[in-house]
Amino acid sequence: MKETEAYKAALVTGGAVRVGAAIARALAVSGRDVVIHCRTSRPQADALAEEIRAGGRQAWVVQADLNGESACQAALDAAWEVSGGLGILVNNAAAFAKQAMAEADADALAGQFGPNFETPYHLTRAFCSRAPEGAVVNLLDRRIASNDPTCIPYLLSKQALAGFTKAAAVAYAPRFRINGVAPGPALPPPGEPDSHLLEKAGRIPLERRCPPEEVAEAVVFLCGAPGVTGQILFVDGGQHLLGNGV
Repeated sequence: MKETEAYKAALVTGGAVRVGAAIARALAVSGRDVVIHCRTSRPQADALAEEIRAGGRQAWVVQADLNGESACQAALDAAWEVSGGLGILVNNAAAFAKQAMAEADADALAGQFGPNFETPYHLTRAFCSRAPEGAVVNLLDRRIASNDPTCIPYLLSKQALAGFTKAAAVAYAPRFRINGVAPGPALPPPGEPDSHLLEKAGRIPLERRCPPEEVAEAVVFLCGAPGVTGQILFVDGGQHLLGNGV
């Protein structure tokens, strides 16, 4: 697959803040125009779009609640229309909740599987139905290599997305490449200082966290690697190698 100028734009879901914003910036620096999806962070999305335009690339904002197949299709169509054509989809938007097995009822499962699995599933299908060729990168989590009992619905939703990443890589070849990036702890929860992250991150073999910019570099690499598909790249300082370490 060779990327063409007509389909150079990338859609980044949840691209207005945190890791998503770092991905949007990195894609712009790499020479791609960017559609920034947001749900509630419209001011941040607009500011980031202006920043990207000031750097010489085009940028647009699509605000949408990606709840269900029809909503995902509508958001993909809106991104396509404003950009003139997409060549990259980055499924970054996600939800995270700490829920142990005793709390993992049907509502808890739906609350995590909806945004973390069903949304990227529907968006990928919509993207691959409309684009002539392209690349998809799914944001996972280093926990997919563990059995973290503190967030069962979240863990299962990301493991499902990891399985889909590999299956879709086969299903959509040779026109599309589907890969994943599995970050470790990159940022503290909103409102918490960096010290919170260092205290709660657990053991990391390289004894350093990987900031959002390094996660973004991995995404950019996978978007531009023509011979790579069905791969999951861990950006976690080696933390996934510890198995069940939480």
